[in-house]
Amino acid sequence: MALEVHKFTLGSLANNTYVLVDTATLLAVIVDPAFGSRHVAQAIDKAGWKPFQIWLTHAHFDHTAGINEINIIGQSALPVGIHPHDLELYKKGGGAELFGITAPDLPEPTIFFEHNQQLSIGAEQVEVRHTPGHSAGHVVFYLPQNTVALVGDLIFKNGVGRTDLPGGSMTKLLDSIYKNILTLPPGTRLLSGHGDETTVADEAEFNPYLM
Repeated sequence: MALEVHKFTLGSLANNTYVLVDTATLLAVIVDPAFGSRHVAQAIDKAGWKPFQIWLTHAHFDHTAGINEINIIGQSALPVGIHPHDLELYKKGGGAELFGITAPDLPEPTIFFEHNQQLSIGAEQVEVRHTPGHSAGHVVFYLPQNTVALVGDLIFKNGVGRTDLPGGSMTKLLDSIYKNILTLPPGTRLLSGHGDETTVADEAEFNPYLM
């Protein structure tokens, strides 16, 4: 079995929000809910999925702005997961003030990720990989049964995440890519926080930052 991975491209920054669904139980996790996540909430409700957690690859405001829109689905707010190194950034609004944006008040995270942690969605497993560089607490979610990695803003098709924001480091970002992305099977699909998907093999061969 494998998880269903549903992609929603949302908001003025064209963020990719993902919903991971275990088809046996319909349990679902929302990854990086962006501006406009009401459309995700509507899709979840229509499909009859059962959302039980929100996971963040990192705390930048455009990846967290839709948390409250997701939470309109149920009776209570869904638990939010984040790496501890991004908790302060999350609490300070994810850098929204740097762009003249007022960040919404968001629920306190209650799930804290660790490198190599195994998460569960029904009977399916997801591996957490801590990949600092774009932010101090950036993580990637690897779905081995799908041969897919949700890579946030670590790496893009023929590009990499910016490192000029607080907590960013090009040295750490490239180290994260070499250790945690290029070591995955070559055919692994890389689903980024913005833009089109790519593969490990394509980025190893064509990404100009990795040459």
